[in-house]
This record gives sequence, structure tokens and C-alpha cells, in this order.
Amino acid sequence: MLGEAITRGLLMVLGYAYPALECFKAMEKRKPNIEELRFWCQYWVIVAVLTILERFGDIFVSWLPMYGELKLALFIYLWYPKTKGSDYIYGNIVQPYVSRHELDFDRNLRVLRVKVWDLAIYYWRNCTELGEAATSQILQRLTNSQPEKQAKSKKR
Repeated sequence: MLGEAITRGLLMVLGYAYPALECFKAMEKRKPNIEELRFWCQYWVIVAVLTILERFGDIFVSWLPMYGELKLALFIYLWYPKTKGSDYIYGNIVQPYVSRHELDFDRNLRVLRVKVWDLAIYYWRNCTELGEAATSQILQRLTNSQPEKQAKSKKR
């Protein structure tokens, strides 16, 4: 249990915080280095893809022995200056795959965006109708209870 907590902590620091800081530094330079910015963009694209895949495949991989340690090692491999694994993985796996399917991704995202917007509008309308009904009931109860209170206070 403690080993898992340490691995998660290291993953947060070495997989997210350190790369985020380095990316921030690269962006904030007086004259940003395009290659450095490209490297960190590649890193974050790969991390995003891994995060998405992990969400779907978590049930299949999370139980593997040393899964957290392997994930930590992969993240370090991606940014470590001597390996710069982001260049390799992005150039040989991510970029060719996304380039081949980019039009499909764009089309599917447009369809999804429309469906999500329609769903949001649907829920907004239902929430406002429920809110109006609830407010009306509360006001009705308040106005109905006022004469009863006045009548009780007059009897005393």
C-alpha cells in the first residue's frame, strides 16, 4: 500500500508537475525555442492519449504487477533528456496514426459536439421547468400558510 502511494506521488511529481514546469519555462522564455516547445507539446499529446486509453483499459491493465512503476518509467522515458522518448513515440506511433484518421476524428467530434449541445439544451430546459415548478410550489405553500398563521395569532 505504501509502495503504491509513493509511486503515485512520484508519478504526480515526475509525470505531471516537472513536465508542466519545464513546459511553462519553455513558453515563458524571451525567445522561445520552437524545438523545445514542440517536444513538450508532443509529451502532453502522448500523456493525453495514454490517459484516455488508460480510462478505457484500466480494468485490463491496472491489476498488472508493477503497473504504476511501469507507467512512471514510461513517463520519465518520455521526457528524460538522454532518451527523449516523446520524439520517438510521437513520430513513429501517434503522428502517423492521427494523420491517417484525422478526418474521421474531426467528423466524429463535430457530431459529438452537436449531440452534447442538444443534450445540454434538453437538460437546461428540464431544469428550468423543474425550477419553475418547484418555485411555484414553494410560493404557493408560503402564501397558503400565511393566513393560517394570522388566524392562529388572532385566536390567542
